[in-house]
Amino acid sequence: MVKVLFVCTGNICRSPTAEGVFRDRVRQAGLAGLIGTDSAGTHSYHVGEAPDPRSQRAAKARGVDLSDLRARKVTAADFADFDYILAMDGGHLAQLRRMAPPDSRATVALFLDYAPDAPKREVPDPYYGEGLHFTEVLDLCEAGAEGLLEAIRRDRL
Repeated sequence: MVKVLFVCTGNICRSPTAEGVFRDRVRQAGLAGLIGTDSAGTHSYHVGEAPDPRSQRAAKARGVDLSDLRARKVTAADFADFDYILAMDGGHLAQLRRMAPPDSRATVALFLDYAPDAPKREVPDPYYGEGLHFTEVLDLCEAGAEGLLEAIRRDRL
């Protein structure tokens, strides 16, 4: 099974949205038994909490359910457990690269590296914003999910 971990700061906005969108795309493609997903935060601010209600509402409006997800912090063990560890922004990417054990074979990259035509390279934090910020996160996550699924199909399945 190919395993993908999405990472943001607190694991309540961006990374659970990315996980939910990607999980939905995987299910639609009939690959749920071949690709596993999870998400985590670089900080433990919200461990055990459900995604931000604004993220859940925005995702639900597009048919994506995030209600079963719970925040957790990324761990060193994740580098052995996951094939892809995808950061929402450059700060997360730098932190993940510092955490990565020397023998890690996980691909650690920006999530939007898989969406070369996206208008941004990073998924912006919507936490202090309003509804449109959460819609933008969804748009970017949808673009990243499509490209990532294509890359996994091409390179891993």
